[in-house]
Parts: sequence; C-alpha cells; structure tokens
Amino acid sequence: MTADKTLTSLTYATDETEFFIPMPTGYQPGQTKYVAVFGTVMSGLGKGIFSSSLAKILQDKGLTVAPIKLEGYLNRDSGTLNPYRHGEVFVLNDGMECDMDLGTYERMLNQDLSHLNFTTSGQIFSSVLDKERRGQYLGRDVQMIPHVTGEVKLRLRELAVSTRADVVFVEIGGTVGDVENAYYIEALREMSYEEGPGNFCFVTLTYIVEPRILGEQKSKPAQLNLKLLNAAGIHPHIIACRASAPVTKKVREKIAMFANVPMQRVFSMHDCDSVYVIPEMLRGAGIDAAVIDLLDIAGSVNEKTEEEARRVWADYIARFREAKHPVTIGIIGKYTTVRDSYASIIQSIEHAAAAVGAKVRLEWIDSTDLTKESVADALSKMDGVIVPGGFGIRGVEGKIACIRHARETHIPYLGLCYGMQLAVIEYARHVAGLPHASSTEIEPDCPQPVIDLLPEQKKLEGLGGNMRLGAYDINLTAGSLIAGLYGGRECIRLRFRHRYEVNPDYIEQLEENGLSFSGRSPELPIMHALELSTDTHPFFVATQAHPELTGRPLRPEPMFVGLVIAALRRSGVEPDRKTIERLTAGDPNHPQTSAAADAGTT
Repeated sequence: MTADKTLTSLTYATDETEFFIPMPTGYQPGQTKYVAVFGTVMSGLGKGIFSSSLAKILQDKGLTVAPIKLEGYLNRDSGTLNPYRHGEVFVLNDGMECDMDLGTYERMLNQDLSHLNFTTSGQIFSSVLDKERRGQYLGRDVQMIPHVTGEVKLRLRELAVSTRADVVFVEIGGTVGDVENAYYIEALREMSYEEGPGNFCFVTLTYIVEPRILGEQKSKPAQLNLKLLNAAGIHPHIIACRASAPVTKKVREKIAMFANVPMQRVFSMHDCDSVYVIPEMLRGAGIDAAVIDLLDIAGSVNEKTEEEARRVWADYIARFREAKHPVTIGIIGKYTTVRDSYASIIQSIEHAAAAVGAKVRLEWIDSTDLTKESVADALSKMDGVIVPGGFGIRGVEGKIACIRHARETHIPYLGLCYGMQLAVIEYARHVAGLPHASSTEIEPDCPQPVIDLLPEQKKLEGLGGNMRLGAYDINLTAGSLIAGLYGGRECIRLRFRHRYEVNPDYIEQLEENGLSFSGRSPELPIMHALELSTDTHPFFVATQAHPELTGRPLRPEPMFVGLVIAALRRSGVEPDRKTIERLTAGDPNHPQTSAAADAGTT
C-alpha cells in the first residue's frame, strides 16, 4: 500500500500537484520490497559484499532477489575508468561495462545480470534530458526534485517488474555526504514514503576506526556520518560495523544509542578469510531474521530450500578451508598494486583451488619491472602464471618475456584477453619465423601485425565504440585441451571486452608452426582461444575472452581449474581423478553453455 492511494496514478508532475511517481506498466506498489544499503565514513567498506551476502541468504529462503548498483559518476558506464581509480571493469552478458560489485552479486547469487542492474548519474541525466526534449515533462521546468529523483525511482520499479523480484537490493555507491550521491538518497527517501510502511529496509555500513597509537576502537567518525544520513531523512533499521577485528559490545552500544537502532540490529562485520563466509556471519547475527521481520515477508520463506542451500554452501566453505596442497601462481600485470583491478581473477582462482584441494598463494609481479634478464629469477618459484587483460604499451615487453619463459620452461600458463594477444606475438617472434611481429595497438606501423583491428572495427569511432563487448559463442575444436576442460562441448559462451584480434593473414603460418587456435567465432574469422599440444607443454592455454567473469563458487571456471590442476602437478601433487572427472563432466547448466546449446542445437 502507498502512503496515499492517489499517488499511484501520478506519472507526471503538473501545476495541480507536486507528486511525481513514475510507474512502469505492471507495477503494483507494495508487491516488491526494497533493501537500500548506504556507506559512511569511507568508500571501499564492502557494501557490495554485504548487500550480495544479505541478498543470498534471502534467496536461500526461496525469495526472488534482484540487485541494482547506483553510481554517482557522470560516465554512462565504467568502460573508460582507470583500474587504479575504480578497480576492474566487470562486463555483463549484454555488454554493459559496470562496477566490480556486479561481479560480486553474480558470483554470490549465481545470476547473470543485465544493464537493468547498473545505473550511473550519466545514464540518469541523459534519460531526463532526452525526455525533456521530447516534451514528456508537460512544459515544467526540469529539476533535481521531482524529475531526476523520479527517474531513479522509475529505474528501481522497472527492475522490480522485469525480474518479478520479491526483494530489490539497492546499493548506493560512494559514501553519505558525497555531493553526487545526494539525489539518490533523496529518491530513496521519497520512494519509501510512496511505497508505504513495511516496504523499505535501510541498512548502513559504517567504519569503526582503531588508531594504532590508541589501541582501541573509536566510533566518533561513524556517529558523525550517521548524523548526515539522518539529516537526509534516512533513519537506518540495521547498521553493519566494518572493522579489521570484531567490534566490541561497548562500541556497538554507542552506535545503537546514537542512531536509535536496537542493539540486536547493530552488528560487527569484521575481516574474514573469504567473502563467501559473510552470508553465514549475517545469519549468525540474526540480520536475515531482522529483515524478514521489518519487511513482513515471513510467509514467503521456504525452510527446506534454505536448509539445502546452506548445506551446499557450507560444503564449498569446508573445501576452501580444508585445501592443503600449496601452489604459487604469479599474476603478471601492470595494475598489481591495486588488487581490485583483478578481483574476478582472484575469485576464480579461489573457486578452482577449493574444487581441487589446492591452497593457492598469489605472487604479484609488475610487468614493467620484468626484463629478459630478470624474468627467470622472477618466475623461479612459480607453479603457474597468468597474464591478464589490459590495454596500452606499458609493461608489454615484460609480459612477452614472461610468456616466453613460461612456454620454454613448461610453467603452466593461462593468458586472458591481452594475455592471448601477447602469447600470439611471442610465439610468432620466437617460433613462427616472424621476428618483427607485434600489434598495431603497440606499434601502429609494425611490419608484421599479427594482432590488428578487423576492418569492421576500424569503421567505428570512440574509445567505447569499437569494443567487442558482452557474451559471444565460441566453437571449440573437438579433442582439444580446451574442449576437454569444458566436458567435450562443441560450443561455449564467454564474455569479451577488447578491440584487437589475431590477424587472419597470419593464422595459417602460426598453426603450421604448432600453435593451435582451438576456439573460434562461429561466424567471423576471429580466433577466441589457443593452446599448445600437451605433448609439448603441460598447460599452455589463452583466450581472447574473460572467463573469470563467469566463474562461480559452486561452478568453477574450467580454464582456471585446468591451470590449478597443472600447477598442482608441477608442484609434485597428482589431483584426485574423480574430482577431475566431476569438474569436466560437462554440466549443461553451466554459465558458459552456449546460446546454441540453450536452443538445443549443439
């Protein structure tokens, strides 16, 4: 029920009323509940981890959940953001380039999300201005309130209708007090009024500081920032206190008293060994019960569904914690000082390691520091190597030196996106008789451009315009190593984010010299994956795709599983045969199943 029955029909603000409540077709106020998550004190507290964990435990109860991230920056998407500033760019199936938190939601909820789950100020303002040009505001002067906030409310309700969600989780990027996020907070305040009591649950993540010189936790910064949220008209129902160590009862009491929140709804969200233990941490604190009570949805809970979901999840946590075979995998990149730049890779390694009983230690190697002379020493202790995606020329020669060393000394190798392109360049230079091989991205006038833009891409303009984005089918060569990793499937579907391709003019020469392109586009002369024969190398695989984007805890990404298994063998440990057979059995419900397979044609 809305606060006023007349509100449901007011799609446009007019001179007769100031109410502006855009409603998409089919939306019923009160049918969908909302959980809004805010951050205070500082960014990077883990709002996405908290929100996705809370969403998961409601999903475990049989409820349908849908997340959305609201970002304050004016970019239309995250595609042009530097990883140093904003972590990795996460790409969805439909090609939307978004915030890394969308990856957390996909992995935690085992859902494939879309552009409906991610909104920026750039999108909001563009939509408002387009509507103004079309006269959709009936001659009104367009303002932040009610028009811009109305557009935010419309996005949330459209998601609710599209997903038929029982609960929509709304994460506000940045922190309370940021100028660019103020209208998001106002929109949620308005919407909670419009939807009526019992339909919104406000959750705040705050940070409890512990200055080393004092040796005790301090809550004053959290108190002051909660005051800012109260001033904006948002009174939280639940407060999660982030800290490195468990937050003391005394500090939680101060927060509860200051924010007028019951003590049982102020809990510690301290650091732990894996993000995937957070759901059980929330359950243990009773947060799920509090949300169920606040939103009055106890009648929708399925206890048997929850029991089974918890059992399966606990099995994954147990395998992760019981893994005992140590291996070291080096990640060779140029953003290694910012771990969030490779968040999905880190998670995919964890999934694969838990699946095969490996305890992986990551070694971060800055490719700008690598030379032909230093690479052997840098990789001397590696059981496996990953060269991830990237752009530009900085650190390229260091990566190529690394790839050559891994190939020649039989270190298991996995190349992702740029890591495949550079593997092609390395092989062309040192094996295929093309000493001047390069990419036109690195060297525009290189005499042997084994990596180049395809003709159809050269016609496109703008940094974001000529990218190959989103999910595409990959035809696999029967009997290849990669096909074996995916259970013998003929076609899989992975996500891409790149511009440059293997130049078709050089494919025959490369293959004649032993490089096998075992994954190809079904329709275009585009090489999607390569490998070396296992007769010559234990594991040398690269893909133009980003398989790390579709890895899930309960369904580890096969290429990462292959790498970790090869790393185990290099360390002298033979993985359990039944485990390998189970992981490569070819689950038809795996996220990498192709569009053709979905249609039943493969």
